[in-house]
Amino acid sequence: MVRSIGADHVIDYTREDFTRSGQRYHLILDVGGNRSLSQLRRALIPGGTLVLVGGEGGDRWIGIGRPVQALLMSPFVRDKLRPVASKPNQADLQFLKDLVEAGKVTPVIDRTYPLSETADAMRHLEEGHARGKVVITVSPAKPLKEGTSNS
Repeated sequence: MVRSIGADHVIDYTREDFTRSGQRYHLILDVGGNRSLSQLRRALIPGGTLVLVGGEGGDRWIGIGRPVQALLMSPFVRDKLRPVASKPNQADLQFLKDLVEAGKVTPVIDRTYPLSETADAMRHLEEGHARGKVVITVSPAKPLKEGTSNS
């Protein structure tokens, strides 16, 4: 699936622990959060960059999340540790929409759930094997008759 959307090199995390392979990377973009900071740093070249997009990771350093841990560690290590936080805005969403429509970005949707099945969707995510995004669909509200309310 990852190759089909343009990846040149794919590592199956269920079969291979890339942090123990001996291969070193200039940049690791950690989206899954299934490895500890120490494991990820072991796979960086000296002075490499680790970008944390989400997930809690394989270790819990004094009970705080990986993004905070990375911020606290960063001044004391030669690697660049960068947590990512984003705030969606209309211009960025429009840019992404244009990329998708132009075929330059291919979104991968694992499953779609109606709003009423949000708990099932969360359970599916917690299993940790979603292959793409999990989407919750929200139906538009039905028009109200005059003199009524949705509450």
